Amino acid sequence: MSKRIGEGFKGERAIILPYNIRDLLATNPITEQLYVTHIGYYPFAKYHYRKREKGTNQYILIYCEKGSGWIEFNGEIHRLTRDMTFILPPNQPHAYGADDKTPWSIYWIHFMGSKTSMFSQIINKIVDTSVSFDSRNLDRILLFEEIYQNLEMGYSVENLEYTTFCLMYFLASLKYLVQYREVKKPKELDVIQKSILFMKDNLENKITLDDIANSVGYSSSHFSNYFTQKTNFPPYDYYNQLKIQKACSYLQFSDLKIKEIAYKLGYFDQFHFSKAFKKETEMSPKDYRKKYNP
Repeated sequence: MSKRIGEGFKGERAIILPYNIRDLLATNPITEQLYVTHIGYYPFAKYHYRKREKGTNQYILIYCEKGSGWIEFNGEIHRLTRDMTFILPPNQPHAYGADDKTPWSIYWIHFMGSKTSMFSQIINKIVDTSVSFDSRNLDRILLFEEIYQNLEMGYSVENLEYTTFCLMYFLASLKYLVQYREVKKPKELDVIQKSILFMKDNLENKITLDDIANSVGYSSSHFSNYFTQKTNFPPYDYYNQLKIQKACSYLQFSDLKIKEIAYKLGYFDQFHFSKAFKKETEMSPKDYRKKYNP
């Protein structure tokens, strides 16, 4: 049998947070939601092997950058190759190791927190982020480096809170793989996107449902049904939400009076604007401006 080691690979990097810092993380209202306890990178980890009879009290994320390896959990063996990720749950027996012939290079993170259940869909399963023109795997690795380098700079509250948000984004990039890749995916605009762009270009004009439908070559009834099915909002409700979004921008970043904003966005008067604004934001335009543009 080949020799087996848990660490000590040439070029490896690792940070293990002290217990007093973990106590701080567990009580801070931001970081207690999700935080790193260990993080590292093992390049060409030949003979890498770990076995934990009782597991550990953290989640363990393993991202295989290249090469291959395996994870044994819950009576199954999962094979990991390039651009595959697996997250082990806490307090469960497991083992994992590098392939003897093509040992893996892995990024790994141990994490905990009260909000880990947000990512239950990607626990105990292989998430395949195989390379394609829109995979954004390099972006994900850079995000890992953001976490690592900030922890390397010390354990200030700001650094720790920042790494929490980075970790959330890292995990979200795996859970919402389609949305994460959409940013870099070149494609022809579909009907929904085209109609939304038309709405955004006409926030300060008076347009009807017919106008929106005609902009994408649909009848009003067909378009309304299709748009509602895809977005869960009727098109004119969506259009009004975009108007309120624009109104928020004016309130926060301009000196326009509230009645001027109402007029620009096509409302009958300030009263109707205020009513629509409060329906969407649960506060009046005046209160919104006071809160976000004091």
